[in-house]
Amino acid sequence: MQQADEAAQQIDLDFLWECAPAEEFAYATLADEYFGASYGPVERAALVLRLHGAPVYFRRKGRGQYQRAPEEQLKMALAALERKRQQALVQAGYEEELKAGRLPDAFAGKALGLLTRPDKNSIEYKALDAAALARGVSPARLLLDCGGIPSARALHEARFLAEYFPHGTGFPPVTVGKLPDDLPRADVDAFSIDDVTTTEIDDAFSVEHLSDGRVRIGVHIAAPALGVVRGDAVDAIARARLSTVYMPGDKITMLPDDVVDVFTLKEGGYRPALSLYIIVKRDTQEIVANETRAEFVYVKSNLRHNTLDGLVTEDALAAGTGDYPHKDDIAVLWPLAQALFERRQVARAGYGLKREVQRNTDYNFYVEGERVSITPRRRGSPLDLIVSELAILANSTWGAFLHDHSVPGIYRTQRAFGMPSGPKRTRMQTSAAPHEGLGVPQYAWSTSPLRRYVDLVNQWQLLACVQHGVTAKLAAPFKQKDADLYAVVQGFDDTYAAYADHQRRMEYFWCLRWIKQEGRKQVSATVVKGELVRLDDVPLLLHVPALGVHARGTRVLLDVMSVDELTIEASVRLLSVLDAPTVSGGEPSDDEEDAGAADDVLLDAADESAESEAEALAEASGGGNGESPANGEEQSK
Repeated sequence: MQQADEAAQQIDLDFLWECAPAEEFAYATLADEYFGASYGPVERAALVLRLHGAPVYFRRKGRGQYQRAPEEQLKMALAALERKRQQALVQAGYEEELKAGRLPDAFAGKALGLLTRPDKNSIEYKALDAAALARGVSPARLLLDCGGIPSARALHEARFLAEYFPHGTGFPPVTVGKLPDDLPRADVDAFSIDDVTTTEIDDAFSVEHLSDGRVRIGVHIAAPALGVVRGDAVDAIARARLSTVYMPGDKITMLPDDVVDVFTLKEGGYRPALSLYIIVKRDTQEIVANETRAEFVYVKSNLRHNTLDGLVTEDALAAGTGDYPHKDDIAVLWPLAQALFERRQVARAGYGLKREVQRNTDYNFYVEGERVSITPRRRGSPLDLIVSELAILANSTWGAFLHDHSVPGIYRTQRAFGMPSGPKRTRMQTSAAPHEGLGVPQYAWSTSPLRRYVDLVNQWQLLACVQHGVTAKLAAPFKQKDADLYAVVQGFDDTYAAYADHQRRMEYFWCLRWIKQEGRKQVSATVVKGELVRLDDVPLLLHVPALGVHARGTRVLLDVMSVDELTIEASVRLLSVLDAPTVSGGEPSDDEEDAGAADDVLLDAADESAESEAEALAEASGGGNGESPANGEEQSK
C-alpha cells in the first residue's frame, strides 16, 4: 500500500481527467488508457486511490465505476479550491500578525463587528479566533491589545447597541398628532424639580390656597398620550424601545427629541398635561377630595437640585428662612410629603414590614470624553421626599381610578409568599393589587410617560376614563383581557431589566475608570456582608477574597492590585481594618439588616425616578427583589 500511495501521488489529475472518457467507465478501462498495456497491481491500486481521492475530478458511480466531472463544473470547482487556498494563506498571515500584536490592515473598521455581530465563516473571524486561542486570551482582549478597538468602553457600548439597537439609535421622521382643540387652560403656575441635566421633564406641581385652611395641590404629568395614538408611527417607536436607556454621560431616549420637545414640561409656556388635583386640610394633611383633568398647564419654573438642595433643608423649612423660587409652595408641600410618608409606614406595618430605611448618599456621574467625575449627592432631602411622595400618591390614586372604571392598566404589585413576613415578590400585572413594600393598595406606573412605555399605556387608559366616564371601558385603547396588553407587560419586564443591567455595568465601569484616573492604589470600603464590600468614595461593590469575618459596617482599607475595564473587575486585598461598629450582640440589628438590604438593591441599578427611588428603598427594607435607581439624576428623567 505504501508503494501504491506513492505511485498515486505521481499521477497527474489533469492528464488523467483528459484520458478518461466522457461517459461512465470502469477503472480498468482508464488504467489501460493511462498506463498502456504493461501495468501491475501497484499501478491498479494507485489509480483506484487517485480516482477515489479526487471527487472534484471524478465521481464514483458504483463498484469500480467512475465518471469524470463535466468540464465547466471542474473549472468552477478548481477555481473554488484555489480561492480557499488563497484564503487560507491570507488567514494564516492575519493570524501571524495578530499573534505578534499587530492589527492587520483588513481589520480596520471591522474589529467591533467581529466581536458584536461576527460572521463566523469569515477569514477575519477565523484568524482572530485562532490567534486568540494561541495567545491564551479572549478575542476581545486580543483586539484591545492590538488597537483594533479604541477602548473597553467602546466595546461595552457596541455590544449593547448591537443587541438592542441593531439598526442604530436614530429616529425616522415623525409627526406628532394634533392636540385636542377643546383642551382647557388651568389657572395655576406649576414648577418642576429635577437635576440640572434633565431634559425629559415628566412632572410638575402647583399649589392653590382655598378657604377654610385648605389647599388644592396639583400633580401635573406630561401628556404625550394626547398627541400619540396607539398604533401610529410614534407609538411604534416607543413600543420598540419601551424605555429611555440611561448610562453615565449618555442616554438613548424612548421618544424622538421633536416629540419630547412638544410634551416636556419646559418652563415659560403652557404644556399639555394630565393633572391630579387633591384638596388637603392643612391642619391635618388629610386629603378630602381628588380630581383628574386633561389640560394645558402653565409651567413657570424648572427648579434644579444643584441650586436648591443646599437651601431647602429641614432646618430652613422649619424656620422659614432662605430665599428661593416657590418658597411658599414648597413650604406647603413639605408637611404633606411627610404625612404621606408616615401613612405609608403605617400601611407597611400592617403588612408586617418595618419602616423604610432612607439612604443618605447618591452619586452623580459626569463624563467628559474619557474622564469621569463622580460626585455624591444627599438622598432623602426635602425636595426628594416631596417629588417621590407626590409621585407615589399619583400612581396609587390613578391605579384606583382605572380600577373604579373597570379599565385595565399595568400595575406593579408586591405580595408576600406564605406568611406576611415572608419573602416579597414584585411583579407587573394588569389588575389592581397591593404593593406592600410601598404601603399602597395599588400602584400603576403613570408619572413618566416620556421615558417609560408602561406609563404611556396607562396614560391612554386614564385619558379614556377622564374623557368618557362610565363608558371608558368601551373607549379605552386596551380592553379587559387584551392579549396585546399582556404582551406589553412581558416585553417591558425583559427589556427594562436588560437596560438596567447595562446601566449598572457602565456605572461599575466608570467607577473602575475613576480608580485608575485618580491613581488610587488604596481605597477605603465598608463591609456589606461576607466578602462583599462597598467603596466609600464611589458606588462600587467588590468581592475581597480572604476578607475574613467582619461585622456589617466595618470599614477596611484595601490594596488595589489591578483594574480590568474589559471584564469590569478589580482585584483587591485587605490591608487593614480601619474601624468596626459597636455591636452589642452577635447578630446584626434590624436597622443594619435593612440598611444592608437597601445598599444591595440600590446599587443593583434600574430606574432613576424619585418615586422609583422610594419604591426601591421600600422593597429593599421589605425584603423584596424590586428594582432600584442607579446613580445620577440625569439618569432619572
